[in-house]
Amino acid sequence: MIESQIFRPVKLGKAIRFPDPELADAEGLVAVGGDLSVERLLAAYRRGIFPWSVNPITWWSPDPRGIFELDQFHVSASLARVIRRKKFDVTRNRSFGDVMRACAAPGPRRPGGWITEEFIAAYTQLHEHGHAHSVECRENGKLAGGIYGVAVGGLFAGESMFHRADNASKVALFHLVEHLREQKFSLFDIQMVTPATQPLGAKAISRSDYLQRLAAAVAMNCRF
Repeated sequence: MIESQIFRPVKLGKAIRFPDPELADAEGLVAVGGDLSVERLLAAYRRGIFPWSVNPITWWSPDPRGIFELDQFHVSASLARVIRRKKFDVTRNRSFGDVMRACAAPGPRRPGGWITEEFIAAYTQLHEHGHAHSVECRENGKLAGGIYGVAVGGLFAGESMFHRADNASKVALFHLVEHLREQKFSLFDIQMVTPATQPLGAKAISRSDYLQRLAAAVAMNCRF
């Protein structure tokens, strides 16, 4: 009798290195352990890997992978009207911490929970080092929606978005896509396609295709 092999994720030590993401298990789990330092997070994103929990810290690279093609973002007629009306004041990197905390709060379509205080502290450090960014929408001076993520070379890895007013997160996403196009980014990673992102043009590609595109993207010299 031949026993089936049991996948055991690599346990990370102090050295900042990751295994080949193609060796992930069926759900995309690559490794466990390590820390959420700026250096380790950047190394992970360059390898197509991201963290998803803190106790323990787990590192993932799902297959397939969700992305937005920057030249194929779909703007519906109703969203186009909202954008034309300029209902929201749109800014970048004005309220990174507030956006993260709003994304961490549970909502009807956002159960919350995975964006813990440890994540907020780690990604705030990434922001302070110029690698994590936010786009904010305000209505009458109050934060109404936003999105945040990580930029490495020509990669932008979207992490989460939220809204407190109808269409606010979609408007933030639209302005983010426009900005990434202007800055010549080549890859907008959203980890997985969801019911919220699919109508906007999100699509799934294989992990192998993603990693090939990632290698070219992180070698680019783009500024957010």
